[in-house]
Amino acid sequence: MQVYHFTECPYTPAWKHADRVPIRNVMPNRYFDPAEASKLLNERLDEWALADELGLNIMVNEHHATSTSLSVSGSLPLAIMARETRSARLLVLGIPLGMRHDPVLVAEEMAYADVISGGRLEMGLVKGGGVELGPTNSNPATLGERFWEAHDIVLAAMTHHDGPFNYEGRHFQYRQINIWPRPYQQPHPPVWMTCFSPATVREVADRGYVVAATLSAVIAKAIFDAYRKRWAELGRSTPANDRFSYMAQIAVGHTEEQGLARLSQVRRYAWASSLSAEQYSSPPGYKPAHIVAKALRNPANGSMFTNIPGRQGPAVNPVICDPRDLIDPGVGFGGTPDQVYEQIVDFYRYCGGFGHLTAMMHGGPLSHADTADSLKLFAREVMPRLREFTGEEAKKVAA
Repeated sequence: MQVYHFTECPYTPAWKHADRVPIRNVMPNRYFDPAEASKLLNERLDEWALADELGLNIMVNEHHATSTSLSVSGSLPLAIMARETRSARLLVLGIPLGMRHDPVLVAEEMAYADVISGGRLEMGLVKGGGVELGPTNSNPATLGERFWEAHDIVLAAMTHHDGPFNYEGRHFQYRQINIWPRPYQQPHPPVWMTCFSPATVREVADRGYVVAATLSAVIAKAIFDAYRKRWAELGRSTPANDRFSYMAQIAVGHTEEQGLARLSQVRRYAWASSLSAEQYSSPPGYKPAHIVAKALRNPANGSMFTNIPGRQGPAVNPVICDPRDLIDPGVGFGGTPDQVYEQIVDFYRYCGGFGHLTAMMHGGPLSHADTADSLKLFAREVMPRLREFTGEEAKKVAA
């Protein structure tokens, strides 16, 4: 199993104003202290570098106009880590391709990071969430088709080696595409895509990309099952576990109480993410009409951040629940190294196996010292056992 350390680089000092103004999209940046942000961002970079030293991989992403994340472009931390690290796989999950105005520039930036890192890039391509539509001046009604057109351009730019070619599409037109550098990995870096429901798996499975699920065991299992079913429909052999990824919040402590206390800090990510106003998170045209109609007939009891179905027990609200209750629905794993190992193994068996664990080990106001200690405990006492366990499981499947 490959494990990636992930943080959204939140600017938590501004969250104290959340009772007066939403922390996403419209919070004035007068609440931003550049000196404090410099300290926080460098701590996050230090933690990614530490992850590399400990044998973990690194995951970055990007958001815009929000105090929940200061990662304004996945390309920027990627470029830093490509130079600063030595062995970590570098995953960006993802580049919101449907909202980028120049997919050829995305291809160039990804190729640059892949070359500098010596072929360690994992390239996540995503449409982009509703809250990003305003800051990127994007049209919600055409986001999906724009994403797939941009996807085709990125891969064509990376794999075409015979000089300039032109492209005339509905959303993009180029008189000349001829990227320098081209990727280190051939024909292109591995592609990942995030899915939030089984209904969106088909196009990912057809292309054989890594499918990434997040923060819900029940939904992840349904997504992984749909992916495996689609491969069977296509006449392919069972997909290897390296086609599946799951993101969870993880915190390890020297005692159960310390691990759970750290997890309770990391899960503030859910609180922050749940505060998006509906007019920003789901503007008209963003969701298909039949989905909107269904939601109007049967209003949801909470959101993907506040109502997570349990595997065995009831649904939980990760914003306010006891941190122990984050474990059953797969939102988070926390406690001693032994407990965290057993929680992940139990989850692995429930989902039918997966090859990548994207671990949000920093979130909310968790301190740099606690994050570094949790990372070290995980790398020393959890990760080796996980790799041994998944290796033995793979042998059973192959036998």
